[in-house]
Amino acid sequence: MARICEVCGKSAISGRKYKRRGMAVRKGGAGQKIVGKTFRRFSPNLQKIRIVVNGTKRKADVCVECIKSGKIKKA
Repeated sequence: MARICEVCGKSAISGRKYKRRGMAVRKGGAGQKIVGKTFRRFSPNLQKIRIVVNGTKRKADVCVECIKSGKIKKA
């Protein structure tokens, strides 16, 4: 099952994680250098909650942003 919000369609996006080496300039060093880049995924904060859709109650995966903004009606 895909990790997608059923209200707004938000899904995982790709990004990078950087590996750094060296002491920061503000701490007296020569600066940090990037020595490695690893791909990773940023997943949305999905919650399985009971919502009301067309007068019927059902469970759905909804992101927290939709819950907070009031885009759905809880059962």
